[in-house]
Order: sequence, then C-alpha cells, then structure tokens
Amino acid sequence: MTERALIRLNPGADRRVKAGHPWAFSNEIAMTGAARAIAPGSVVRLEGDDGVKHGAWHFNPHSLIAARFLDADPAAPCDAAWFRRKLARCLALRQRLFDTPFYRLVHAEADGLPGLVVDRYGDALAVQANTAGMDAALPAILAALQDLLDPRVVVARNDAAVRKLEGLDEGVALLHGDDGSAVVEEGGLSFPVDLLGGQKTGWFFDQRPNRALVARFAAGHSVLDAFCHLGGFGLAAAQAGAREVTLLERSEHALDLAMQAASRAGFAERVTALKAEALEHLERMAASGRRFDVVIADPPAFAKTRKDIPAALKGYAKLARLAATVTAPEGMLFIASCSHHIGPAEFADAVAWGVHRARRSSRILASVGAGPDHPVHPALPESAYLKGQLLALE
Repeated sequence: MTERALIRLNPGADRRVKAGHPWAFSNEIAMTGAARAIAPGSVVRLEGDDGVKHGAWHFNPHSLIAARFLDADPAAPCDAAWFRRKLARCLALRQRLFDTPFYRLVHAEADGLPGLVVDRYGDALAVQANTAGMDAALPAILAALQDLLDPRVVVARNDAAVRKLEGLDEGVALLHGDDGSAVVEEGGLSFPVDLLGGQKTGWFFDQRPNRALVARFAAGHSVLDAFCHLGGFGLAAAQAGAREVTLLERSEHALDLAMQAASRAGFAERVTALKAEALEHLERMAASGRRFDVVIADPPAFAKTRKDIPAALKGYAKLARLAATVTAPEGMLFIASCSHHIGPAEFADAVAWGVHRARRSSRILASVGAGPDHPVHPALPESAYLKGQLLALE
C-alpha cells in the first residue's frame, strides 16, 4: 500500500488532539499546497509539529473540521474488514442494551466512526454518511454491514444539510434491496417507518426512554403530542391508558403512518390526528382555552448553526410558554431540544423563562438526554445533543 499522506498540526495546536479530541480544525493544521491538494475524504496520517504520531484520520481540506480521528495506528487499513471490526463492537454493545434489533447501531464519533450514523430496524438499515470520508467509504461500510447483518434493505439517507459543509451532494437512495419500508417495535407497539420518504433516518430512537417516562403519567388523562412525527410519545401514552391523545404534526404522511400504528394497536378511536404547523396551532389552542393533562413538545432543531442560537433560544422560550399555557392545572409538560448548538443550561433557562411568561409555577421532575444507543464522546460535548425536561405544572 502506498504510504499515506502526512498532515501536520501547527506549532502549539496539538493540545486538544493530545487530550483525546476526535477533531482537528483547519486553523490547527499546516495547510500547505500539498495538503490542500489531497482529495476530500482521504485517510491521512496526522502528526504534531513535535513529531508525535496521532494515528489515521479522515481529511477534508475544504471543511472547517478538517481531520476526524479513525485509528491510533497510522497504518490502519480502514477497509471493509476494519469497518466490520468497528461495526461488530457497536453491535455487541447494542445487543447488551436491547433484546430486540431496533436501535441506533452507530452514533458517529462516539462509536469511533466519525460522521457515520446507522439505524437498525430489524432486517432494514438506514445509513447516513455526513462527511467526505464516510461518503467515500460507503462501499466498504456496505460490504461490512452485509457481512455482519445480511440486511434485507439498506437505505442511504444522505440528505442532511451538514453534508454541504463537506462539499457533498444531498440525496436518498437504496443501496441494497428494493423496498424502503420498515417497521420499528417499541414498548409493545409496532410502527411503520418510511426509510426513503420519512424524516432523517425514519425514527427517533434517541427519545425511547423519554417516551416511556412520559407514558407513566398518561393513564386516564388527555395528551397532546406536538411535533409528533410518527406519534411515538402520543401512542406510548395511549398504550399506557391515556383517555384521549391528539397528534399534532405538519406532515400528512407521518400522521398517516402514526394512525396506521394506532389502528394496529387497537386504540385508534382514542387518537386524533391534527395536521397543522405546531407552533401556529399551539397559539390558537392557547387563545381558545384548549387544555391537556400531558403535553409533549419535541420540535426539530431550532439552531442549525451557531448564528441561529439567539433566535433559537427565543423560539424555545416561546414554545415553552405556549406548551405551558395549554397544559392543564396539575398537568405534566415534556419539552425537548435536539439542537446540539444549544447547551443544557441555555435550554433550561429558555424553558424556565417561557414557563414563567405563561404565569405557571413548575417543578422539574427530570432533566434527560438520549438513550444509551446514542453514546456521548467524552471529549465531544456536541455528541450530547438531546436535552429534555419533564415538568409538573401547578
């Protein structure tokens, strides 16, 4: 094998890498003409200006995050066999966590595979390659997944906006098989999932423990699941004995799939699907006096970039105000943010301000994150992106 290109860190720019951070930024790297000529997504050797070897990394000279850690061995092959070993470790951990094959199999940097996300729906897989390195490695990744799991179908959900930052096109495609449908089982329920046309990778596994938490308070009560997607929170509440459930979602396709799940479970008569823009409809509900005993507000990310943070915090405060307003006295409110640019403390402050503006007293019963199939890299707080609060309102 031809020796890999060598990339050097600038003098004094190796502190974070030496501390175990899995990224090296473009301003930390000596961007020589030779470095800039390296094809995006190539595997390179990374060294400090002091000669310390930092292993094998994916490299993209055109990205702010120019290098992403792969292996401590600078000569690691990073081929299908290498990916199979990495994926086998991910699989072994998930099999210890879950009794059924429905989970996030790979969670990017936290699983040692930067930029790669794989969600498993039994014999169906959804794959996101969000970096030039993982995009170039897709054939090897697919070969490893086929060898390890022999899936019926593999769908590439390469439509995340972050791919633009890597100079990559966006798109959705079947990598293997001819049917993009799948089913996810959770909490005794079965949900149809559209891997080709649904949101992100089809299902939000990250909220699994939080759906179970909220459902504990649902028996005999009215429930509003705003931004419901496939109705995971709302239908878990119905399964737990909620008197009535309203699913609020702008996507008619998602609502159709949610109602299919409700019919399959036998409680569709207790579930109402409401197609509308959630924030706008919450405004109308608040003004009309409509109230629910349990309210879930789990929106898409409000902050796509750092410059969005001020507007996003105002958005979360507004959402908290509206959600608190439509929560009945002595009711429960669960509110979440999946914006990794928003920190837990900032989110908590925005929620507190919004609830206060609704003139509601509250107690925080739980501050939560994602389930264990979404591990956190200890040197990368961005991988702890999900934040949620369960509040009891007076």
